[in-house]
Amino acid sequence: MVLSSQPDIEVVGEAEDGAQALSLLDRVVADVVVMDIRMPVMDGVEATRRLTERAAPPRVLVLTTFDTDEDAFAALQAGASGFLLKNAPPEELLSAIRVVAAGDAVVAPRVTRRLLDRLAGRLAPPPEPQNDRLAILTEREREVLELVAEGLSNAEIAARLHVAEATVKTHFGRILMKLELRDRVQAVVLAYRLGLVRPGG
Repeated sequence: MVLSSQPDIEVVGEAEDGAQALSLLDRVVADVVVMDIRMPVMDGVEATRRLTERAAPPRVLVLTTFDTDEDAFAALQAGASGFLLKNAPPEELLSAIRVVAAGDAVVAPRVTRRLLDRLAGRLAPPPEPQNDRLAILTEREREVLELVAEGLSNAEIAARLHVAEATVKTHFGRILMKLELRDRVQAVVLAYRLGLVRPGG
């Protein structure tokens, strides 16, 4: 219902499990597949792996109830372009589908933080002092970037800073523009590289 209500989104099919999804995608063309993780017959990770091995496969956005590292890592390793929790608000799901369809990646905020904690040791040291790169941010924008990198959602950041969620979105949009970043994941990576946040911090 949520997806079909959007003028730029068309639902071309539904499946009850991974095997049925693969069979359906032999017959219909899709740009994005919204995939569950826990399913009978074939789970979403295996279905994603088989799907992304095909020639010119659709992008896969994994949507799951389970906020676990294992699910997130397995889905992304299998080739998923995004990982969201089912309790994400409808507008976040719609935005994620559009982002994935456009060729970018999207990962739930807390999952992004844990992924970076795991990968932080592999991130190259910054080629410049952090203050040089972050000096163009206002104090509030820097604060928002820190909280994003800590894995907080926009709503949680708004509550922490006692501002409207729309205000947080505006600040974050300016952060992306000023730092020439594409998305939330890139912002978190940069925050780690510049030492604004530390693994497990």
